[in-house]
Amino acid sequence: MKVLVVGSGGREHALAWKLAQSPGLTELHCAPGNPGIARHASCHPVLAEDADGLLDLARSLDVDLVVVGPEAPLVAGVADALRHNGVAVFGPGAAAARIEGSKLFAKDVLRAAGVATADTLPIARPPCVVKADGLAAGKGVFVCRTQEELDAALAAVTKLGGAVVVEELLEGSEVSILALCDGTNAVPLPAAQDFKRAFDGDGGPNTGGMGSYSPVAGIDAAQLVGEIHRPVLAELAERGSPFIGVLFAGLMLTDDGPRVLEFNCRFGDPEAQSILPRLEGDVLGAFAAAAAGDATTVELETSPQAAVTVVLAAGAYPARGDAGSPIDGIAEAEEARALVFHAGTAQRDGRILTNGGRILDVTGIGATVSEARERAYAAAELIEFDGVRYRGDIAAEAALV
Repeated sequence: MKVLVVGSGGREHALAWKLAQSPGLTELHCAPGNPGIARHASCHPVLAEDADGLLDLARSLDVDLVVVGPEAPLVAGVADALRHNGVAVFGPGAAAARIEGSKLFAKDVLRAAGVATADTLPIARPPCVVKADGLAAGKGVFVCRTQEELDAALAAVTKLGGAVVVEELLEGSEVSILALCDGTNAVPLPAAQDFKRAFDGDGGPNTGGMGSYSPVAGIDAAQLVGEIHRPVLAELAERGSPFIGVLFAGLMLTDDGPRVLEFNCRFGDPEAQSILPRLEGDVLGAFAAAAAGDATTVELETSPQAAVTVVLAAGAYPARGDAGSPIDGIAEAEEARALVFHAGTAQRDGRILTNGGRILDVTGIGATVSEARERAYAAAELIEFDGVRYRGDIAAEAALV
């Protein structure tokens, strides 16, 4: 099977790495890709949002399946453009991707499906959560416990444009629950937990994600998928928008039960970097079955091993990224038995350089979360570039369980 992966980040590197292991794969391509992905796939200079360019590329390569990684091209309708021209796609069309593209749309779907979520507030006053209605690369959510935080959040969200959503502030622990969907059926994937804030102790602004780990103790992913994902899938199908791809629910586990914080229409980043290494079986076959509309026979076993991912970011991230700084130590980190996924890199004259906000994702695998964490951090310490910064507390509490 010839496969084209769309995207250029750490999630797409993890997808390419995993798909490259499939016995059914004959060719792997990526658009636009990155230097890490280029180790597994042929990369092509077509942007992820360029629907016409991707269609031309898919036709010229005669690919059997396109796997779309990021949310922006999905919300923009790239999957529709490909499907309508006979190309099989693992990823939802624009109508179904609105579950991430619009918080207000997601709220309406959740209410209709009878799934518990955070209440929308008519007036913004602390404590509350302020969200941009549309896409904001993980940086459009603000937890406001004081009036000063609320004023700053409203100003920031207003600058993003679009509607502003104000919700009650829920208390509890967060968990990411993902399911592989074929429009009707949902196959649970391993639960993960991510770390959104920039600094240790969950301090600083929200980011696209500074790390993740899997498994999460005490979480029954299959039960949660049955309670949350399947009713939402049914509601989307009823609206004529069947969801094909990965449906990702960010949940808050409150004293009153799980409540949906948000939905995403794709693999999480960096959750994918901790989930994909734990999946056993034919991932490519599973993606292809879902894209064909029938995942009823899909079985993806989960390794008992744990995975911990630490994101190495530019010094000023999330305010700004870094470009052109040489990166050293990737080979040494891999020799230390870690997976190193490229998230924001470029290559020039044989050197790997920084090219973004989140630069590398270092994933450690071990028999326990503690062991996986030790391997991830030992490898992360071997990597150097100007201003390199990462949180030191990823999965710290989980490692104590």
